[in-house]
Amino acid sequence: MQVNPSFRLAYVPGVTPGKWVRVWSERLPDVRLDLLAVPAGDGEGTLREGTADAGLVRLPVDRDVLSAIPLYAETTVVVFPKDHWLAAAEEVALGDLAEEVVFHPLDDTLGWPGELPGRPAIERPASTADAIELVAANVGVLLVPQSLARLHHRKDLTFRPVAEAPQSQVALAWPEDRTTELVEEFIGIVRGRTVNSSRGRGAQPAAEPQKAAAPRKSQPQKGGQQKSGQQKSGQQKSGQQKGGQQKGRPKPAAGGRGAAAAKRGKPKRRS
Repeated sequence: MQVNPSFRLAYVPGVTPGKWVRVWSERLPDVRLDLLAVPAGDGEGTLREGTADAGLVRLPVDRDVLSAIPLYAETTVVVFPKDHWLAAAEEVALGDLAEEVVFHPLDDTLGWPGELPGRPAIERPASTADAIELVAANVGVLLVPQSLARLHHRKDLTFRPVAEAPQSQVALAWPEDRTTELVEEFIGIVRGRTVNSSRGRGAQPAAEPQKAAAPRKSQPQKGGQQKSGQQKSGQQKSGQQKGGQQKGRPKPAAGGRGAAAAKRGKPKRRS
């Protein structure tokens, strides 16, 4: 019995692959797409182990092993209790956090190039979810991509954008040595290619150009030939009659009315 192929797509928290999954189901209805939710720090390892064919992960990844196409960068926000003094601002600067305890969870996705702003916590939370619980307890604040702030939304918390903070970039990644037709198909979907421009198995074969039909030669109708012959014979007779009349008529004298009319010609139109 032939088993239909399947495609395994991993994705990290905060990434929503729904729009691409819908296009996949429309374009390749015979290929099952299996979604695999993985922790933020496990995206690259999942692809290395071959547990998934491709993944929506956060950069950076090892480019010597994985191919990656950056898709978008997320706005970084600071999460804090609703009654916090930061709630009065529309946008927060890093300097505003100088006296705040800023959590740095072990699954942090921002990749700070230097020291974190604010005061460090006594210990790092194990996960972003644990850090959110500490923020709700009014122990400190948390800097995360906006999608993670929405994912861990609570009624007693809110967030504001932080323009100066580094941003997390989401990418489509896959093992470089396993770039299959199905991977190419998903690449085409996330890049917005149409069915005909896709390189994967969903691409429609190009239609062969049709040869133009040779124009038909129109065959003259017999009745038309007879009519044409009758017209010609009638014209000949008419010519003979005119010729006979011309013989009997005297030629007009030079310089007469006929010559004057010929010289005048048609009157010119005034401009």
